[in-house]
Parts: sequence; C-alpha cells; structure tokens
Amino acid sequence: MTDLAFTKEILLQPQPERSGRAKAAQQRERALHRLASLGHMTGGIAHDFRNLLAVIESGLRLAERKADQPESVRTYIAAAREGINRGLDLTSQLLDFANNKELDVQARDLNELVRSSEPFLSYGAGPNIRVRLELGSDVPSCQIDPSLFDAAVLNLVFNARDAMPSDGEICIVTERFDETDSTPGQPAPGTYARLRIKDRGCGMTPAILQKVLDPFFTTKGENGTGIGLAQVDASMQMMGGHLRIASERGTGTTVDLLFPSTEAVA
Repeated sequence: MTDLAFTKEILLQPQPERSGRAKAAQQRERALHRLASLGHMTGGIAHDFRNLLAVIESGLRLAERKADQPESVRTYIAAAREGINRGLDLTSQLLDFANNKELDVQARDLNELVRSSEPFLSYGAGPNIRVRLELGSDVPSCQIDPSLFDAAVLNLVFNARDAMPSDGEICIVTERFDETDSTPGQPAPGTYARLRIKDRGCGMTPAILQKVLDPFFTTKGENGTGIGLAQVDASMQMMGGHLRIASERGTGTTVDLLFPSTEAVA
C-alpha cells in the first residue's frame, strides 16, 4: 500500500474509532510515563532508605558500646527510633505517590526543621565529623514537604561526610535569599529560604561538577549509586525549589537548597 493510500484509509476511518484509538494511546502514554516516574522515585527512596538504615545502625552500634551507661544508651536508641520514624514517613510518601496523592507541601519554619534534625544528622555524619549549625535570624517561612526535606538534607550530609573520609566539619547555614536575576534555568526572581551545606572535603573538578546531577553518575565507584544528588534535585523541583552546587578541587563543596518563601505566594 502506498503512503497516499494508507493516509487516505486512515482519514476515511469512522471518527469514533480514530478518537478511541487516540484516547487509548494517550492513556498508554500516561501509564508508561507514570511507571517510569515510579521507577525513578522508587530508586531514589531505596537510596534514602539505605541512608536511614545507616543512621539506625550507627545509633544501635553506639548503644552497644555504651551498654554500661544508661543515659547514653537512651540517647542512641532515641536516634535509632527517629530513623525508623523517618523511614515510615518515606514509606507513606511512596504509597501516596502510587495512589495519586499530592505532595504534603506546607508552610514551615526552616530553622525549626533544621534544629529538629540536628541530632539525627550528627549520627548520619559519624563520630569523626562535626555538624555545625548557623541559623539566620530573618529566614522567611517557606514551602516544604517535610519528608522530602529530611531525605534531601540527609543525602547531602552523607555526601559531605564521604568527601572528608578522616575528619572535618559540615556547616549547615540558613538565611534569607532574594533572587533578582531572571536568567533562564535559574530560580525565578523572588524571596527564598536558603539552606546551605558546606564541607571542606576533596571537592570536584569542573568536568565532574557538570555531570554530578546526572542520574547514576557517581565518583564513589562500587560504593555509590549515582542516585542521591539526582534525587535531591528532583525533590527540589517537586517542591518548587531549586538546587545549586559550587565546588573546587581541594577546597570543598557548597550545596544550596532554595525553598520558595510564603511571601512569594501570598
């Protein structure tokens, strides 16, 4: 059959049949897109679960070492229990996604979220890494999904820790940020609550920095999945925020998470 004859045959088909086929094709496309999205999200959540299990394991291991110090044991067990609770939140997040529920984006105090996470993040960083908080006094209330926030910050703390294999310090800063530039690909002009995570680790070359958000790209060899930063970036986009990374070999890495201020949407 020639192309012209085939086209004529398609055009002469009854309209309801063509409409039904088009609708079925659209439904199939949506289903395939959702399966791909679910697969990507599941991979990211599996990565986040591994991080949470590492924190739980760290808390229980420390509790075993301090078995003769009841107060210390209670503290370590509390940290492990916090990891379990956050794991349950991640499970709920995955189930909500599967059931077509919207994100749980709320107007929250960024400083309050960071303070409540400090003990948990300290255990995630490990005994040789210090976690220091510098919380700003004029940070605006912002739009955040608490579960996505927890997973994102823990991911970044783990990455910072791995960049400093012996010892060091991770600095977590909160501050108000006003974006005035309207460059495509950058945050829209407006007010944001900025969370900055800085380390003085090995840093990255410009070539690596260009690839660091690519899914499955990793510099950790067999110990890395390449999902962590890509998941953080996806989470920020889902919350309407933005992620920025600056790094220099031998100096360290700075990651900024920009959360939309409630001032911008009032």
